[in-house]
Amino acid sequence: MKKFLQEFKVFAMRGNVMDLAVGVIIGGAFSAITTSLIDDIINPILGMFAGDGTALAESLAFHLPGGGELMLGSFLNAVLNFIIMAFVVFCLVKVINRIFRKKEEAPPPPPAPSAEEKLLTEIRDLLKAQQK
Repeated sequence: MKKFLQEFKVFAMRGNVMDLAVGVIIGGAFSAITTSLIDDIINPILGMFAGDGTALAESLAFHLPGGGELMLGSFLNAVLNFIIMAFVVFCLVKVINRIFRKKEEAPPPPPAPSAEEKLLTEIRDLLKAQQK
C-alpha cells in the first residue's frame, strides 16, 4: 500500500497532471462566466425579440400535450455556451501555437569561432597577403 501511495504521489506531482488540474479549475471558472453572459446578457436581449422581456430559455419552452415541456431555450443556451467556450479555446490555442512557433523558427545564433578557427583564419589571411 505504501508503494502504491508513493507511485500516486509521483504521478500527481508531474507537471502535466498539475497543468491539467489548473486547466480544469480555470475552465470551470470560465464556464461560470460564459453561463452568466448567456443567461444574464444575451438571453434577455433575445427574449425581447421573442415577444416579452423574459429570458430565451423561458420564452422558448413549449408545453407538450401529455405533460412536460420541450425546453428548446435551454438547449439553445447550451449551444451558445458551447460556441463561446469553443471560440475562446480556439483563440487561446492559436495564440499559444503562434508563440511556440516563433520560438522554434528563431535560428540559434552562430557559435563564436574557437581559438583554433581564429588562428587558421589569420594564417589564411597571411597566405593571401603573401600571394599578392
